[in-house]
Amino acid sequence: MTTTQRWTMVAAILGSSVVFLDGTIVNVALPKIGETLPATLVSVLEGQTYVASGYLATLAALLILAGAVADYYGRRRVFAIGLAGFGITSMLCAFAPNLELLSLFRVLQGATGALLVPGSLSIITATFDGEARARSFGIWAASTSGLLLFGPIIGGVLVTAVSWRAAFFINAPLVILGLWATLRHMEETRDESATGRFDWLGACVAVVAVGGLAFGAIRGEAQHWGDLTAFGALGIGAVATLGFPFLMTRRPNPLVPLELFRSRVFTVINVSTLLIYGALYVSVYFQTLFLQGVLGYTPVASGMIGVPTGILLTVLSTRIGALAGRIGPRPFLVAGPLVMAAGLLWMARIPSNSPAWAADIAEPASLVPPTGALLDVLPSVLAFGVGISLVVAPLTSALMSSVAVRFAGVASAINNAVSRVGSPLMSAIIFIVVSGTFYSTLAAKVPGVDPASPELRQMVQPINPPKPDTPQEVREAGRAASTDAFHVASIACAALLVAGAAVNYVGLRGEPRDALPGEGPAAGDPDPGSAGQA
Repeated sequence: MTTTQRWTMVAAILGSSVVFLDGTIVNVALPKIGETLPATLVSVLEGQTYVASGYLATLAALLILAGAVADYYGRRRVFAIGLAGFGITSMLCAFAPNLELLSLFRVLQGATGALLVPGSLSIITATFDGEARARSFGIWAASTSGLLLFGPIIGGVLVTAVSWRAAFFINAPLVILGLWATLRHMEETRDESATGRFDWLGACVAVVAVGGLAFGAIRGEAQHWGDLTAFGALGIGAVATLGFPFLMTRRPNPLVPLELFRSRVFTVINVSTLLIYGALYVSVYFQTLFLQGVLGYTPVASGMIGVPTGILLTVLSTRIGALAGRIGPRPFLVAGPLVMAAGLLWMARIPSNSPAWAADIAEPASLVPPTGALLDVLPSVLAFGVGISLVVAPLTSALMSSVAVRFAGVASAINNAVSRVGSPLMSAIIFIVVSGTFYSTLAAKVPGVDPASPELRQMVQPINPPKPDTPQEVREAGRAASTDAFHVASIACAALLVAGAAVNYVGLRGEPRDALPGEGPAAGDPDPGSAGQA
């Protein structure tokens, strides 16, 4: 790498890492935020939900707009604005005097974060070519994974030893270094063929489409699908999503050129992203609930279970990215999801009496998991870690090599939006199946109980600990029913992963990049036959 390329990588890694890292650290800080910050207009629980979900919903809603703006006005310029904005809003969050203002500042922070996520990948795409690009995506995946691995640990230490406000102060040195690297070393790139005015109408419709789906799914989960607002937002988002392609055909300078989807590889990768990342996030969510709520793992032990996956992803991603650049992404994008599915199927056999791991940082002896926990959980975690390591860098490389460099920002943004909107939507669908399994099993194990009874649903809920005053018979039946429900969730997520592998197996045959009509490789584009061919 040249000095310019090296510092560009540093900036891209830091820009995307602060966005992901902030989510993990702030989640750890939520209990302390609720305890210490005053609130007058919202309840503590509602405010905590806005602090976490408002950030994610805004981030998702603005991704496509941010990617298109970067391609049009300049990736370096927009990325620098995003870094500066993220730093400023982080400080606003750190000094927030109440829960209402913190919620508002988190929404603004999500908006600035949207400028960084697609920007980092599009900048790497414009800076590197061929095998070097694939290896760079591996470095990016390994580095961001390493930072995310320690996010919950760092967050726990900061919140315990300093204050919840330190969860936002920690962004400052990362943002300053990233901004210096961007302004000092990064070269400006943009879509040089862009003509005419920016498509602001298309941008508004895209925000409504992605934002409606993201907010509706997040709100629905938070309110257990008992709030009509969630369904209204989903309906508005769905209508905007369906109408968006028709709008793009009529715009003189469309926000999202539909010719992108004439690239078979681009379309296939986005479909497999929806399936694979949907299964990834949903399975991690239900696993955390099951380990703590049913088996009795402590939060520390539940968090440490994911450490092997993070280590494998950090260690293997660069090597896998380099290999994918030489032999093509298809073998990895077929094998990876299948290995992940095997890990989930192993989790689907865990019994309700699997021994709990009560790890405690203050007691070193407790950090050794019981043998039963190792046999029940560790094989699944290792398989999942190997599988996701085979996926991340090759998927990113295949996506970014499937389109011309001038579309890099919007292409990355579309893929990020698919993963961020798809995950809560998949979770909502699977939750319906999980709930049905839970209450039917509960009714079978406790004769005479009405599974639709509001009183019963107050006492026990799927894959969650029962209320303290729950009768022993219902408590034991709920534990068994939650185990069955978790098994169903694991099998459903494994099926999504197998479907993702099948999509990649069929869709990635032949040429790795479908040439866009009337266009050869753009300046700085890889040769269509040079990378990703399987």
